[in-house]
Amino acid sequence: MQDRSPFKLVIPRAIVWGLASSALLLASGCGGRGGKNKDTAYVARDVDTLYTAAKARLDRGDARTAAALFDEVERQHPYSPWARRAQLMSAFSYYAARDYTKSISSAQRFLSIHPGNKDAAYAYYLIALCYYEQISDVSRDQKITQQARQALTDVARRYPGTPYAADARLKIDLVNDHLAGKEMDIGRSYQRSGKWLAASLRFRNVVETYQTTSHTPEALYRMVECYLTLGIPEEAQKAAAVLGNNYAHTNWYKRAHGLMERHAPGTQVI
Repeated sequence: MQDRSPFKLVIPRAIVWGLASSALLLASGCGGRGGKNKDTAYVARDVDTLYTAAKARLDRGDARTAAALFDEVERQHPYSPWARRAQLMSAFSYYAARDYTKSISSAQRFLSIHPGNKDAAYAYYLIALCYYEQISDVSRDQKITQQARQALTDVARRYPGTPYAADARLKIDLVNDHLAGKEMDIGRSYQRSGKWLAASLRFRNVVETYQTTSHTPEALYRMVECYLTLGIPEEAQKAAAVLGNNYAHTNWYKRAHGLMERHAPGTQVI
């Protein structure tokens, strides 16, 4: 079963996209049933019949069967103009069925064969979506999150003027916030274990690497805690000053100010 964390559920799955000579297709989150089916059994069929059958399945929400039929279009008619379109439709159908591994594989194959095609931007975007929708909560390994960020960055860098790039940039912000959350989770765990130096390094990484995320005020406060415990009030003062300059109206600054007054009363904090 695919993990459906709250982080992902707030992001709409529906996307609107176009392919050459085809109508706009709205992506639904519905997947199809697995298993073999008479529609996907190998029977030599003309390309129009195969493609129409695949599209009909997709329109009915049976995305997995549609993907297999689009694969058949390419397999039976590899030199047909329809084959190129079927490759990308197959990748989309696997995505709609939440078979992200096959979707990524199909999209990457499309790009390897047609790197300069006008629909390459969508193929890159689809790969990024597949990684993005597999992001798990911060208590788990974040390899997929890193892959999502890289794939989204590729879209934004390669196709900066497209709607795909605009959406990718929005998602990059969310991914960075998620990665910062992971660093905070580890840092707080180190604090609970009394590993104050290790904790301070995690919080410092949030401030330096993910400074525009929602976790920065807390990270600065945690740095104040760590530095005071380590006996280096000068560093605590620097963190508190940054917190005061940028987040003076937050509760994190009020707490940091209180800590400095109690544990480093001779140190001036703005």
